[in-house]
Amino acid sequence: MTDWKDLTAPDAGRIETMARDAVAALPPEFAGHAQSIAIRVAEFAPEEVLDELQIDDPFELTGIYDGIPLTEKSVLDQPGQPDIIWLYRRPLLDEWASRGSVTLGELVAHVVTHEMAHHFGWSDDDIARIDRWWE
Repeated sequence: MTDWKDLTAPDAGRIETMARDAVAALPPEFAGHAQSIAIRVAEFAPEEVLDELQIDDPFELTGIYDGIPLTEKSVLDQPGQPDIIWLYRRPLLDEWASRGSVTLGELVAHVVTHEMAHHFGWSDDDIARIDRWWE
């Protein structure tokens, strides 16, 4: 029998490791561009991000791409902050527990891949046409 009182939820560092593993597993044609994207893990999305996306429940956002997609970048752009994939630990854990049919690593990899698609210029509609994960 599992002694649940001695178990703890994966911390931000463990989720970041899962995300980096997902990036390392990308096909070679994407891996080079993916290496330049920073990965950050926070407990929840900041209130201003939720407001901008018109999301009332912070548990609804598991991750977001923050940057300029490759299809919109120009050699004339001044370097600013790096492109970042933000992962939100508590919503990820909540979705993982509610799904019950995927590992946390699979869920993190899926969110990272989804956000990476935005880096490559795909819209949510583009992604939804080939990815039925969220249905």
